[in-house]
Amino acid sequence: MNAAIVLTALVAVFFAGLGVTKILALPPMRALAAEVGFSVAAYRGLGVLEVAAAVGVALGPVVPLFGGLAATGLLLLLAGAVVTHVRKGDGPRKYSAALVCAAFVAAYLMALFG
Repeated sequence: MNAAIVLTALVAVFFAGLGVTKILALPPMRALAAEVGFSVAAYRGLGVLEVAAAVGVALGPVVPLFGGLAATGLLLLLAGAVVTHVRKGDGPRKYSAALVCAAFVAAYLMALFG
């Protein structure tokens, strides 16, 4: 199977699921929002951005511009997550997931345009 297809599916499904849980404001997401100092409405807004990016990533193999823009947006979102945790004084354990996700998104970009 082509690495680009696998990365596309992985990134799109992961961020679609993550975004939907934020939009639905499921209890774990409410707790995470409170932990980082975000309102539930703001966290839902991040969820909408994640779902939109997942759609763009999924379209990437057909319309590379959409995939590239969506992945770039996800990288900015993930950088914001790391910055938020660092400002809070959280250790690497709290923001390591964002770094791993950023690595997958970067790999997706390389597969898309490489």
